[in-house]
Amino acid sequence: QLQASGGGLVQAGGSLRLSCAASGFTFDDYAIGWFRQAPGKEREGVSCISSSDGNTYYVDSVKGRFTISSDNAKNTVYLHMNSLKPEDTAVYYCAARFRWCSLHSIVDPYDYWGQGTLVTVSS
Repeated sequence: QLQASGGGLVQAGGSLRLSCAASGFTFDDYAIGWFRQAPGKEREGVSCISSSDGNTYYVDSVKGRFTISSDNAKNTVYLHMNSLKPEDTAVYYCAARFRWCSLHSIVDPYDYWGQGTLVTVSS
C-alpha cells in the first residue's frame, strides 16, 4: 500500500513537499515513482528513485526544481518541489515498481499505486 500526502495550494514560485509512505512490501526491492495528471491531460511520469541504489530520474520539465529522496528507515519517499509553476498543477500519485525505475507507467507497469494528492499552483 502507498499513502501519498502533502499536496495543497501554493503560489507560483513556492514550494511543497510530497510524501509517499509505503507498507506491505519489501521497500528496498522497489523503485518509487511520482506521476501527475492534470485535468484533460494524460498521466505523466515526474520522477523516480530506486530504493536499492538511490538512482534518481526526472522528466525534463522538473529538472533543477524537483528533488526526490528516500528515507528507507521510514519506508517513505519524498518529492521536494521548488519554484512551482501553474503548469505543475495536477493530482500527484506515487507508485511502486519492482526493482527498476520507469517514467513510462503504460509501457512499464507499476505494481502499487497511492491514492493521489492534489497540488494547485496559483499564478
